[in-house]
Amino acid sequence: MTLSRTITVMDVYDRAKTGERVEEKEWDYKIIPKTASALKKKYGIKMDKKKIIPEDPELCSNLFKAGLELLATCGVYCIDTNRVIKYTEEEILASLEAAPKSAQYGEVGLNGRMIACRRHDDKRPPIIQGGPTGAPCSEKYFQDIHQTYAQEPIVDTIVDGVMQTIKGKDPMPGTPWEIAAVKAEAKAVREAQMRAGRDGMGL
Repeated sequence: MTLSRTITVMDVYDRAKTGERVEEKEWDYKIIPKTASALKKKYGIKMDKKKIIPEDPELCSNLFKAGLELLATCGVYCIDTNRVIKYTEEEILASLEAAPKSAQYGEVGLNGRMIACRRHDDKRPPIIQGGPTGAPCSEKYFQDIHQTYAQEPIVDTIVDGVMQTIKGKDPMPGTPWEIAAVKAEAKAVREAQMRAGRDGMGL
């Protein structure tokens, strides 16, 4: 089978402007739940509450097929345009085939990490990300909070939090204070990593 070409950023942008117009509530409460429920029944998907990660090969295969069909059937909802970005199964498979199989996170060396695709039965340990992960953090303790994560040997990379204030000001979106806060966050996390002896750690 000859796969379709991969999807580009321009394709996504154009489809976000021209796709079918759908109300967000209809998408969230009708389209997705109804389709997911039908696919769950179609592929006989049942959750084993004793296993967080499915290990049965047939179940794993059916989960992939259901996910592929869900994406091809429903597409992706763009909240900015209230339109649905649709992809064909061929486009999805081509994009998966072309996607990078690994990526360097952080600097190459002691504290950087190579992130690679893993199977459920992979013997390699997973990458562990630590940090407030987008949660609001006190400006006063922002750097200290991130240092506590960086100094834990088990943590491979940092997912930083968000400063509640910058120099006491509210970093409202679309204002110079927002830009100042983002710059201050990046600087503070890098300094926290250095203080913890984890220079070059992924962020």
